[in-house]
Amino acid sequence: MMENDNQDIQDDKILPADTDYEIGQDNIEIFGLDIHNPVFVLSAGLALIFSCLVLAFPETSTSALIGTRDIILDLFDTMFSVSIIALTSFIFFLIVSPFGSIRLGGEDAKTEFGFVSWVCMLFSAGVGIGMTFYGAAEPLANYTGIYGSPLGVTPESPEAYRLAFSATLFHWGISGWSVYALIGLAIGFFTFNRKLPLTIRSIFYPLLGERVWGWPGHIIDVVAVLSTLFGLATSLGLGAQQVSAGLNYLFDVPKTLQTQALVIMSITSLAIFSVVRGLERGVRKLSNITIGMAACLLIFVIIAGPTALILKAFPENFVNYFIDMFRLSTIDRPDDKQWYHDWTIFYWAWWISWSPFVGIFIARISKGRTVRQFLIVVMSTPVLVALVWFSSFGTTAIAQYDANIGSLPENTGDISLVLFLMLENLVFPILSSLFAVALLVFFFVTSSDSGSLVIDSITSGGKLHAPKPQRIFWASVEGLLAIVLLVGGGSSALGAIQAGAISMALPFVIILLAAAISLSSGLYTELCYIRSLNSRKEIDAHEK
Repeated sequence: MMENDNQDIQDDKILPADTDYEIGQDNIEIFGLDIHNPVFVLSAGLALIFSCLVLAFPETSTSALIGTRDIILDLFDTMFSVSIIALTSFIFFLIVSPFGSIRLGGEDAKTEFGFVSWVCMLFSAGVGIGMTFYGAAEPLANYTGIYGSPLGVTPESPEAYRLAFSATLFHWGISGWSVYALIGLAIGFFTFNRKLPLTIRSIFYPLLGERVWGWPGHIIDVVAVLSTLFGLATSLGLGAQQVSAGLNYLFDVPKTLQTQALVIMSITSLAIFSVVRGLERGVRKLSNITIGMAACLLIFVIIAGPTALILKAFPENFVNYFIDMFRLSTIDRPDDKQWYHDWTIFYWAWWISWSPFVGIFIARISKGRTVRQFLIVVMSTPVLVALVWFSSFGTTAIAQYDANIGSLPENTGDISLVLFLMLENLVFPILSSLFAVALLVFFFVTSSDSGSLVIDSITSGGKLHAPKPQRIFWASVEGLLAIVLLVGGGSSALGAIQAGAISMALPFVIILLAAAISLSSGLYTELCYIRSLNSRKEIDAHEK
């Protein structure tokens, strides 16, 4: 009976659970690097060529980046939205299905990290910089309509106030995290249950078979690396803009591209120090510290801000988010097409471009969790944090705007400065702003070194522990790309940063949809395998 079951697994092009693929068999070692050729060479080469071209021809690059962004938004907005809806539905199906009982790593697998550390790493790697950057700015922008209004509602109206939070939570809620959950679960399953390398290509073994180790797999991994690099560069660029704005506000440091480039280089150096220390001594400890700092800033805003309004906003925004989610998911958007492109589609592209990085990272730290536990925590915990975070910062900023307090109402359009202008109107403005800058730096570092560990794994053929020089190399490339996009964008730096993420997210959408199909096949075979083992045990017990 067992022989037939194993044969069925082989026929379905899924390695049986006791098979171990020899990783890194095509690797070469040079200059202290463990290079998986050609993934490392193509990924590094394309990233460096892109950087050189942008720096050599900045004006042409600006036009090309912005033009590419606009074309993708016009032609593929529907594809992005429909894909997100499909993936979210698929994740909820897995939660309630029998597949939810499958454990990553097998029935006897043990967790490597405590629950609190696990959640901290999920959050700090996944959304840290973005939520700090947009925490006060996005709800305020949606409310005032300075960059357009969601669903075309009248700015500063009661409906605009409601949608200011619903739309923000829609962008940071379960829809985006479903992308992370899919890739994280798929990689975790094929790595820990099927003993395949920790790379994106491993997901597609059911569909490609042995071809996954050839050029089809090389292309998948190269796209994943480039998508990760540009997704990280987007976040690092946003973080640099806000740190620069904070330094300008606090110390009158010029808010220029040169300052932002220096910020990126300085923080990349810190990230290199952390990534060299590895996952346990570096990333885990830094993630815990960062989340602790974020919690302190959040509590400060709740207490120092309009506390009664903030506490009232939690349940209201939670309910409105789920009610308005369906309206915000509509595809035909004549009333708010520009807002829809600039915000919703950009966010979906940003989530997708980050998904290889965050997916591999959360897979690596999630061994021993069941499919159901993994998906429920990954989908729910960050959403609840986002609810509290955006409700607190957004409510405070909008209340100050409506009351015409301080200089915030006059500078609503400067997204990178909104956080500091909001803190200016609370107690201890200088200390809180300094703390916010420090928090950004820590989020900056955790994102960079987490991304470096993931890219190391992909470009070394799926190894869990790549050489330190390789970690340093990729951390440096991430910083370089962030600087390049800022410089290449010039006065349109934010648009250029967005263009990088959107351009690399487009091909990865196809990979995501195929990953859902492949994961379904793998989970089905695993469930059949487990049931056959249990049946055999029952037969043996009965015979005894």
